[in-house]
Amino acid sequence: MCNDKIIRRMAGLLVLLSVSLGFAVSERFFWLAGFVGVNLLQSSFTNFCLPEKLFARLGWFGCSSTTRSTTAP
Repeated sequence: MCNDKIIRRMAGLLVLLSVSLGFAVSERFFWLAGFVGVNLLQSSFTNFCLPEKLFARLGWFGCSSTTRSTTAP
């Protein structure tokens, strides 16, 4: 199972980076912040997190796709 803190940190860093780049470089970077927010919102409803699946497939951060429970507690 993936550590949720890693996913949250990655999302937070992407939002902060994209907002900073949006002000400094181009307004198009604000789309990245919106994309991250939409993905966070949909993962709260569907329990599907693409970075978690990618990390599990790559074997990073102790992620394992076989240990993740798909049923709600």
